[in-house]
Amino acid sequence: MKVAVTERTEIEKVPRDTTEIHLVRPIKKEKLDALLNKCPIGKITLSNSCLKRLPRKAQQKLKDKGISIILEKRRGRALDLSLEKIQQINELRKDYQSIREIEKVTGIPKSTVHYLLKYADRGKVRKGSTIIYLK
Repeated sequence: MKVAVTERTEIEKVPRDTTEIHLVRPIKKEKLDALLNKCPIGKITLSNSCLKRLPRKAQQKLKDKGISIILEKRRGRALDLSLEKIQQINELRKDYQSIREIEKVTGIPKSTVHYLLKYADRGKVRKGSTIIYLK
């Protein structure tokens, strides 16, 4: 599982089975230590600007533990719908239902349904206060 982590992320709320994290903002070495002790993390993704601002001691700690650092650009807000709702929307559309009919069945506004079907990057989903990456 891949989870987004910021300086405000509570380490207690990060699932224990997390194997990858995406650093949205740089975090302090102490918080990184707590995260590495809790979860079996093997890969960390972050943007180029976040890597530049990540403390050198934290970068060295990651290299010493053998954790790979991958530069990746993840833009946009996470979808705030459950995976089941998104799957339901896709299934209804495959059954040739109109967007207005999908709106009536699911209770999701038609503009949101249209966005999900046409443009949405379904790479990350919000689950409570945690962002989970699907790809």
